[in-house]
Amino acid sequence: MSIHSASLCQLDRWNATMQATCGRFDTELAYNRSLFIGEISNWSRGGLSWANLRTNAGVIRRNSLNADRDDDQDCFLISQRSGYAQVSKNGVSIQLAPGDMVLMDSVGSCEITPFGLIEHVSLGLSRNEVRKHLGQGVAAFGKISQNKACGRMLHLLMDQLCKETGDHHAAGSEGEALQTAFVSLLGSALERDDDERELPLNLNGANLRSYVQKVIDESLAQPGLTPVNLANRLNISVRHLYRLFEEQGDSVCRYIQRARLKRSADDLSNPILKTESITSIAYKWGFTDSAHFSRSFKKHFDLSPKDFRASSMQHAMAPAA
Repeated sequence: MSIHSASLCQLDRWNATMQATCGRFDTELAYNRSLFIGEISNWSRGGLSWANLRTNAGVIRRNSLNADRDDDQDCFLISQRSGYAQVSKNGVSIQLAPGDMVLMDSVGSCEITPFGLIEHVSLGLSRNEVRKHLGQGVAAFGKISQNKACGRMLHLLMDQLCKETGDHHAAGSEGEALQTAFVSLLGSALERDDDERELPLNLNGANLRSYVQKVIDESLAQPGLTPVNLANRLNISVRHLYRLFEEQGDSVCRYIQRARLKRSADDLSNPILKTESITSIAYKWGFTDSAHFSRSFKKHFDLSPKDFRASSMQHAMAPAA
């Protein structure tokens, strides 16, 4: 059998498993892909249903001409574990990097476009409970913020449950409690259009600089956080933005990098995230080049990310004096 025929056979098996697990999705191979990878596994953990997807498909698409035919029992909370992808629904597209999470409704058309080989974990949540909690008129689709407290709690909860090993069926009360926790955090964790803010009136000098620093600190996970984009977002000139930091002998670029390195160091020293790869943590906080991240980290902390993590874990496990 040729490689092309083998890929098509595997694609048929993948489509059948995908539709049995996630609903009426169809998959198209990438334009120049000669060897298709498609793997799906399901398990129960914490009393909840999970699915792990690993693929290099071109597009995973659900066309919904009749919403009444959709499986409307679940919403899916998706955690991107590795690789890059784009999720599109109702004309809105969300870019996913390792560590990102997105809430996706089970009703309506949508597309998942992997950029090469990806792996993500999907958690099924009651659609009725999600819709009830989000409220009328709020779409059950959006990226989970890493800058809001509820968003960070969701990320930590998802990461911890993903790292547990073994399939097991928890007591019904545990599953209900976990489902309630996930759903309760969603409303405040979703990124919204009004998170893009304008500069408040009557701010200047130190107050303006403090406000700009707050905006930066809340936007570190965005790779496109640049002085030009930041100035446009705040409706000030790039020169004005630079001058705010130069007055303190600093620069906006150095401030952004220091803040990203600090967040990365916090994650590297967090025992809960000890199995998260260093590259994933770097991408999570806006770095786009792992080699550049390692050089910058070592220059700032006098330790490589690997040595910093090892030292932090050693201190965390040391018995108290």
